[in-house]
Amino acid sequence: MGNLDIITVVIIAINVIVSFKGFSDLSFFNKNKFQISAIQQGEKHRMLTSGFLHADQTHLFLNMLTLYFFADAVIYQVGRVNFLIIYLGSLIAGSLIAMSFHKKEPFYSAVGASGAVSGILYAAILLNPNMTLYLYFALPIPGYLFAIGYLLYSVYGMKKQLGNIGHSAHLGGAVGGYALTLLLHPSVFSTNKMLVIILAIPIVLLFVFEDKLSKL
Repeated sequence: MGNLDIITVVIIAINVIVSFKGFSDLSFFNKNKFQISAIQQGEKHRMLTSGFLHADQTHLFLNMLTLYFFADAVIYQVGRVNFLIIYLGSLIAGSLIAMSFHKKEPFYSAVGASGAVSGILYAAILLNPNMTLYLYFALPIPGYLFAIGYLLYSVYGMKKQLGNIGHSAHLGGAVGGYALTLLLHPSVFSTNKMLVIILAIPIVLLFVFEDKLSKL
């Protein structure tokens, strides 16, 4: 990859600075992480600030690595302003979905840029339908198949509460990235109509079964 766009560099830098502040300052971390009870009591800023904190250096590295690979592909297609809209919109979408699915769990908490990064990943796939991703850096897989599998796994992960992973934020970010990319770059409807339909199927299924999933 060539030189990174300045916006990509700035976002990565902010994530690194805020995350390392959180690593060394537990009070700062606790005041800004996503936590259901605190948000329900009015601390809405957590829905945004939690997206710049990370649990540890590995968590931070993996999210920033994904952003490194896919951010510029989106910026090239939609421009810097729209990229920021997709990034921040996906972050908030991830928080909103997490709120919806965990609203009855006051002690549920999470951190990470996963929602925002998931949105950028989905935007990149929509804008570049022939994109090929490499699973475990070796196994080639079409981007749209990865996207569908990712969504279905996130739904399954929420249902089974797999690991210490914010599956709902991943899912919400992907949905946000999908919707905002279509809104800001509507030509995708005509150039990649089949891909738009295919990627919509698991999203529709999610909302059809939302009430059932939220009770599990």
